[in-house]
Amino acid sequence: MSRRVVRQSKFRHVFGQAAKADQAYEDIRVSKVTWDSAFCAVNPKFLAIIVEAGGGGAFIVLPLAKTGRVDKNYPLVTGHTGPVLDIDWCPHNDNVIASASDDTTVMVWQIPDYTPVRNITEPVITLEGHSKRVGILSWHPTARNVLLSAGGDNVIIIWNVGTGEVLLSLDDIHPDVIHSVCWNSNGSLLATTCKDKTLRIIDPRKSQVVAERFAAHEGMRPMRAVFTRLGHIFTTGFTRMSQRELGLWDPNNFEEPVALQEMDTSNGVLLPFYDPDSSIVYLCGKGDSSIRYFEITDEPPFVHYLNTFSSKEPQRGMGFMPKRGLDVSKCEIARFYKLHERKCEPIVMTVPRKSDLFQDDLYPDTPGPEPALEADEWLSGQDAEPVLISLKEGYVPPKHRELRVTKRNILDVRPPASPRRSQSASEAPLSQHTLETLLEEMKALRERVQAQEERITALENMLCELVDGTD
Repeated sequence: MSRRVVRQSKFRHVFGQAAKADQAYEDIRVSKVTWDSAFCAVNPKFLAIIVEAGGGGAFIVLPLAKTGRVDKNYPLVTGHTGPVLDIDWCPHNDNVIASASDDTTVMVWQIPDYTPVRNITEPVITLEGHSKRVGILSWHPTARNVLLSAGGDNVIIIWNVGTGEVLLSLDDIHPDVIHSVCWNSNGSLLATTCKDKTLRIIDPRKSQVVAERFAAHEGMRPMRAVFTRLGHIFTTGFTRMSQRELGLWDPNNFEEPVALQEMDTSNGVLLPFYDPDSSIVYLCGKGDSSIRYFEITDEPPFVHYLNTFSSKEPQRGMGFMPKRGLDVSKCEIARFYKLHERKCEPIVMTVPRKSDLFQDDLYPDTPGPEPALEADEWLSGQDAEPVLISLKEGYVPPKHRELRVTKRNILDVRPPASPRRSQSASEAPLSQHTLETLLEEMKALRERVQAQEERITALENMLCELVDGTD
């Protein structure tokens, strides 16, 4: 009897290739802050990188097409008074990005489609609730305007960015610093890792730990965890002898790992990037010069090594493009943006195919930019899987959509009035609450008018520059 030695997989020949020199982004002073985040975030429109900045924190946002040398005076996003530690693009609006900082705040920014003429200094909203540095950000995968932040105060806060309100605060679950937080595919559960060496599965709406595993990796160095498509947890960490290790766990039976593999003795924390469409996990170590990738299946040994992309220079951070930003005509299944000391270099992962036709086995329908739920629907207990789109015709990012923030009047403790009330403002008795409400509304209206006037001024400046250029 002949037995099959080589495992059948369409991803066995995935290979990585660095982009040509003219496709890189040069002359960017990448942040030197010692923090284990990716320092880079990317979507189908923009590339954002945390950069060195005097007197506060900043990041740069470049249109994807703006490759080559970046002007040293290129406008930055500056508003934080301390170093920026993490950035994350909103999955439902390609022009909205959140930033977390050492200054204890989270800021949400609207990035225009045109190149701004000066630094962006005014966030759409500033979220204040942490008492120490904020180092982790993660948008909810399916609910509109829901953002998670985790800080050095060991607290996880879930915000409604559309109103600026705290939806949930998980402040008595983690006794020590939180190393990583990950939503599952429909945003009903969180997987967290903590300095106390415990891997936890949390139901955030019940503020309850559903399952936990102490010392999933026995070493003291930081551990990371991500949900897989089948509901398992993929982890990276260190052994007691400081060897790097990866694990796969079933939350329904945390006693024994599904798989546990030692890797090497390097000391860089491994950042796992998981693609649910192909069930491939890419491991990028900070300070490594390689990207290892593995396929996760339901057949032993469950985590199958595929290959390693190696280069000469170590990576300081890494951005991972969502599936809808890839070039399907070239059978591209992943794209990374590798940070060097002074530049950012795209790395493309491709499955070689002879046919030029759309490869539907490589590109199942993937999460699109439309949210499946509103924030209050999710908070009330509803769950929904992501709204999927086909990549057959390629993906074209929608035009600029503005993030509108409607702050509720925190001075008014009464329940909000029904929109059907017919009583006019002149008939209503002018209580202290009503007066404060009117003042708040007038203030908000003035701010909106001022923002519109600034936008008109910016457009007029651009128009003048264009006219001068054509002369």
